[in-house]
Amino acid sequence: MKAKSTTLYDVAQYAGVSYQTVSRVINQAENVSEKTRQKVELAMTALNYVPNRVAQQLAGKMGYTIGLATSNLSLHAPSQIAAAIKSRAGEKGFNVVISMTEQSGAAAAKAAINNLLAQRVDGLIVNIPLQDEEAQNLVALCQALPVLFLDVSPQLAANSVIFDPAEGARLGVAHLLALGHRDIALLAGPQDSVSARLRFEGWQQTLAQHQLRPTAVMEGDWSAMSGYQQVTRLLNEGAHPSAILVANDQMALGALRAIAEAGLKVPQDISIIGYDDTADSACFIPPLTTIKQDFKALGKNSVERLVELIGQPDAPVRSELLPVSLVTRKTTASPQQEALSPQALADALMQLARQAARLR
Repeated sequence: MKAKSTTLYDVAQYAGVSYQTVSRVINQAENVSEKTRQKVELAMTALNYVPNRVAQQLAGKMGYTIGLATSNLSLHAPSQIAAAIKSRAGEKGFNVVISMTEQSGAAAAKAAINNLLAQRVDGLIVNIPLQDEEAQNLVALCQALPVLFLDVSPQLAANSVIFDPAEGARLGVAHLLALGHRDIALLAGPQDSVSARLRFEGWQQTLAQHQLRPTAVMEGDWSAMSGYQQVTRLLNEGAHPSAILVANDQMALGALRAIAEAGLKVPQDISIIGYDDTADSACFIPPLTTIKQDFKALGKNSVERLVELIGQPDAPVRSELLPVSLVTRKTTASPQQEALSPQALADALMQLARQAARLR
């Protein structure tokens, strides 16, 4: 005899609230107190209840479906990654359903994942920044369902496919140092993003290995406007680094505008290095030097890894690091030497004349 599925009414009875309240919690309505929300969520966990919005629709489905929980698709990197996943999944005969969140953090990720679990997906790819403990909690939420993470630390003891953040940071710093830069500012991404934090830490560590510290540290929110605002503020305060390392290409685009509006030139006055190598970066003015992350490779590898996990649920946990590379274009050059004033030039010539006289 088939066991009775847990219903919304069971959760309401367990939590001691109305079923309308449970519905409001599931749909993340604002008119629910935090105490009541926690009570309902505890009841859902205790009863192993997953909101089943489309179970009847999907009950007779054929084939496999991958669920993609993703950050905001208005950002270039998440949208390109989603496109790559859908493309590779389609080639392998898999459907993809997407649940997007505009918020960061564990609660937003959990809501996006619950939405996908309700659609009875066969495996999950999670492209939302998560701390290690948050990711482990979501693995437990999904129980035996295969889960693969794309925006976590390399140390996470869960299945993941990520780009090598340490190598990306090292390549950017090494390129600037080779050109002769020592006065380097950092424009980081939001610190609630694991990728942003790892890039920032990698920059700092690499600079420290060369006995250098960043001239200035700024933080944006991945958008071009935040890059423009941060660099405008930096230049208005009188700072003039010879180079800026930027955590993504969109913020680098904003930085280019800020530098131009200040009457300065890239790379003659300030060099810029972006991160991602999005499709548009080669068309910036000037074309952007950047750290390439191959989003097509990420889509391909993540789908193939998840398909492997669906077929072999007991496969060993593995974190796969994808390589990155430096793409050199037109926004980096050696720093200009300051021109000597006429008086300094006269003094230097006089000193050379004295030295020549002593040698006679």
